[in-house]
Amino acid sequence: MLNFTLIEELSKERFFLKKERLLNILERALNLKTLSLEDAAYLLSVNTEEDLKLIQQSSLTLKRKVFGDRVVLFAPLYLSNECVNKCLYCGFQNGNTYEKRKTLTKQEALKEADFLVKRGFKRALLVTAENSNICGVDYITDVIRYLYERSGLRILHLNAAPMEIEELRAIKKEGVGVFQLFQETYHKETYERLHIKGRKKSFEYRLLAMTRAIEAGFQDVGIGALLGLYDYKFDVLACIAHSYFLKEHYGTFPHTISVPRFRYARGAVIESPPAPVDDITFKKIVAVYRLAVPTAGIVVSTREPSGLRDDILCYGASQISAESKTSPGGYTQLVKEEDASQFSLNDTRSLEEVIISILEKGFLPSFCTACYKKERVGENFHKLAEKGVIKDFCSKNALYTFYEYLDNLENKDAREKIISIGKQKKVLSEDLVFKGKLL
Repeated sequence: MLNFTLIEELSKERFFLKKERLLNILERALNLKTLSLEDAAYLLSVNTEEDLKLIQQSSLTLKRKVFGDRVVLFAPLYLSNECVNKCLYCGFQNGNTYEKRKTLTKQEALKEADFLVKRGFKRALLVTAENSNICGVDYITDVIRYLYERSGLRILHLNAAPMEIEELRAIKKEGVGVFQLFQETYHKETYERLHIKGRKKSFEYRLLAMTRAIEAGFQDVGIGALLGLYDYKFDVLACIAHSYFLKEHYGTFPHTISVPRFRYARGAVIESPPAPVDDITFKKIVAVYRLAVPTAGIVVSTREPSGLRDDILCYGASQISAESKTSPGGYTQLVKEEDASQFSLNDTRSLEEVIISILEKGFLPSFCTACYKKERVGENFHKLAEKGVIKDFCSKNALYTFYEYLDNLENKDAREKIISIGKQKKVLSEDLVFKGKLL
């Protein structure tokens, strides 16, 4: 499926860095020409401040070319932490005596969803541990159906364990948008050393999860590697190669590429990253993902500190979570976050504070979910994005949903501050009347 021998060779290659070659790669990327893995490896090898600045500027230009200035906001909604796997770096791992175990009932999940809707969110990423007896496909489909019927959430995505095609097909029928799953690390030996119990032990089964998801009817899938488990060059190149595989065989890049970075989890066997990734390298990784996989949403979570998350928007990131809890029942305080979370958080700002930071960078916060209703998904979305058409929908719909958010914002002081900054940055008009409609 993936040429791991080539990926290993490229990750270790010492490139002779020349400005002419860098400019050539960036020019092709800006024209939405597919880069080679060697091109991506070359970009990951760049280390001078001047050249990194060129990469950053190009990634931001490309992001704006494809998606405009909008930045999508979402929140994770954790359903269960009762896991059968033992992953040495995870707080959910089986046998972690520090962790309070909890699986939400559908009524409890609805309370969490209602909390998010009241805060202004229109989309949520459902997250569940792997335990087919407690939170298997019947549980997942039941919760999804219940939330769509009773909550104000407009689209639900799902981050869950690998499943069989028929299980995934049942979930897709309930209207889930994106099926998301991280390989953790694409380095097989490291993977097998870190995952020692449960179904997750199988490297190959996890690697083929997206193939099964697409064959089950998911047109949009989300992938990623957990940075810090193994050499970042290998994992980033492998994730790009995985994206190219999906494009070649199914007509579209993954809908999203997430960039989670190793975070401490209480009770985990491994408490610090085996292969640390510093902030400068992290920014470069985000930029290279944008240049190599231009139509994917690059997702940055609250694992990262607030200042870095603000900066990373200028490196091509296009989706961020906000005000997150990583424990089942965390929003409504059914459990204490520190007693049941998957990992520790770095950015604990409120949604309003995150929105203000987005505006101050000159970007437009978006709560849009229209593409899923209009069937702009999968290969259709990819083709529109390649042509530069998606950004027109994104910009108008982002503005529409942002005005909607402001209309419903109960905190009047925060509303006035957001409006003031929005006008100052010319994101919002003076009359605050948006006469358009969702496209």
